[in-house]
Amino acid sequence: MNILSLFDGMSCGMIAAERAGLMVDNYYASEIDKYAQIVSAANYPQIIRMGDVTKWREWNIDWKSIDLLIGGSPCQGFSFAGKQLAFDDPRSALFFEYVDILKFIQFHNPNVKFLLENVKMKKEHLIVISRMLDVEPVFINSNLVSAQNRQRYYWCNWEVSQPKDKEIMLKDILQTGLVDTDKSYALTARYYKAGNFNRYAEKSSDQLIFELYGISSECIDKFNRNGVNFITENTKQVKCLTAGDYAKLGKYGNYLQSLQCKTMVRKLTTIECERLQTVPDNYTAHVSNTQRYKMLGNGWTVDVIAHIFKCLNKQ
Repeated sequence: MNILSLFDGMSCGMIAAERAGLMVDNYYASEIDKYAQIVSAANYPQIIRMGDVTKWREWNIDWKSIDLLIGGSPCQGFSFAGKQLAFDDPRSALFFEYVDILKFIQFHNPNVKFLLENVKMKKEHLIVISRMLDVEPVFINSNLVSAQNRQRYYWCNWEVSQPKDKEIMLKDILQTGLVDTDKSYALTARYYKAGNFNRYAEKSSDQLIFELYGISSECIDKFNRNGVNFITENTKQVKCLTAGDYAKLGKYGNYLQSLQCKTMVRKLTTIECERLQTVPDNYTAHVSNTQRYKMLGNGWTVDVIAHIFKCLNKQ
């Protein structure tokens, strides 16, 4: 297949294509973020890089050879977490570039397949996108294939089923520590700023991990039997919980206090975030941690995309 990926980011689409068993002859990627390009190039030097999507009319591509068009146009304007400017947001308005490119390819190759991903949004915006693409979306929560709740719409012109629940829990992907939930909150591009316990407890966002210090050997034995790990020395970027913090955690806070140890909180590591997005460990380890967090928050849950591609492969 020849794949054209718009808003390619760190090339999650390429990882997913490989996992789905698609035989990729050429993978064309349009991306302007230099850090995402660095990560993509380090992992897939063979990718053909096209640059700015708004300059697509200048690209040297055999358009009739494109078999699959994919992309997740910037979602900030649609997200309930943002200002919801929708198509008035210049980032989300890039959706129309996707539509123009799709129609251009369809003129040269009416059999081209396409996939568009975007966030949970208002119904009126959903209707506009569906009408312009002439397909209804499939709604999939990444928690079926990963350790995070991440709800997304996927528009494509082939039949897609719901993925099988792999029953992956947040505790399963941790390097160390304890959690108070089975699944993580959705990873976002601003996660590099995470670490504020009040935001975590009151706004249900920016997932935090609990680390225990000064714990008794009896408690260690108890938790090790349940496969839990602990850090005992490194306190970098870790905040100690106060009595008020325990109260915000309810029953879980009382439980932590009963352990008679010092409880700290930290944000997810970059490797743990890669695991949330089902990206290989250290895939993004070619740029700073801040940039790793940003691109992972902007990226796809790879195994969701791989599942969608497998549905295409079967058909």
